[in-house]
Amino acid sequence: MRTDLFDFHLPEELIAQHPPAQRGGSRLLHVAGAALTHRQFADLPTLLRPDDLLVLNDTRVLKARLFGQKSSGGQVEVLVERVTGEHEVLAQVRASKSPKLGSRIVLAGELEVEVLGREGEFFCLRFLSDDSAYELLERYGKLPLPPYITHAAGEEDESRYQTVFAREPGAVAAPTAGLHFDDAMLAKLRAQGVRSAHVTLHVGAGTFKPVRAENVSEHVMHSERYSIPQATVDTIRETRARGGRVVAVGTTSLRALESAAAQAELQAGERETNIFITPGYQFQVVDVLLTNFHLPRSTLLMLVCAFGGMDNLLAAYLEAVAQGYHFFSYGDAMLIER
Repeated sequence: MRTDLFDFHLPEELIAQHPPAQRGGSRLLHVAGAALTHRQFADLPTLLRPDDLLVLNDTRVLKARLFGQKSSGGQVEVLVERVTGEHEVLAQVRASKSPKLGSRIVLAGELEVEVLGREGEFFCLRFLSDDSAYELLERYGKLPLPPYITHAAGEEDESRYQTVFAREPGAVAAPTAGLHFDDAMLAKLRAQGVRSAHVTLHVGAGTFKPVRAENVSEHVMHSERYSIPQATVDTIRETRARGGRVVAVGTTSLRALESAAAQAELQAGERETNIFITPGYQFQVVDVLLTNFHLPRSTLLMLVCAFGGMDNLLAAYLEAVAQGYHFFSYGDAMLIER
């Protein structure tokens, strides 16, 4: 399958630079087969049924971007991909020349870091402090907004680029479908019999990586860490028994669930996944997907095309552009029925 089949023209002014004034203030495009319905996110309760189950990704975005200097004086930017130990991280390091093994970097003017080695495109770094990596990132780091958001992270982003149910630190990008929910919406859904369960998938920077290969099959997916509690597996089984639907909030929740069911029935536990979902994939767990609008030529656009039907989704994207929907992290949402 050719990658250019997933390309489309996106006017720059449709890339949302800021969140709506209120959580849940976005538009919602409902996709059911070839039928498209223009809604508001506030209409979501009318589109869900009693006994449906929302599966939410409770990952929390780290303050993963740091700036500093190498011992030679050269400027450096560090983007932590994941925390690997009490004081160790894997990170992208941008500098005029790559730092050498054993060299040291000073971040934020005072935080000393040793370069331990490399793993592919990432550097293994150790923070030379008694405090944990999580504590140091919270103290010295900055929120890593996506590359298509052009402003530096400010106070608004500190709160609005986290979901209201974020609790497990480890992501370098938000699970953006979850950004639409506030506590009032979650309470309203509970009141009408829609239950919720959690998974954790720590979103990596590779989520923004476009597919550069001419053929989709040649693309190599990045790996992400996920965890599914036994309580979530049990709740999904109960939902099925009651005739309810599994509604994944975001592609990250979907990828975690489908990864955990890839070899057999859904299994609890913590694992790595590099699952690459493209048209033709047979879904095992998820019935409905709530998601934002994704980048052209991206693995996430391929995933939603696999879920809702390629012709249906590409037509929905053209309609969204024509109707001025806002795209990407702070943009509008779509609800797709499989």
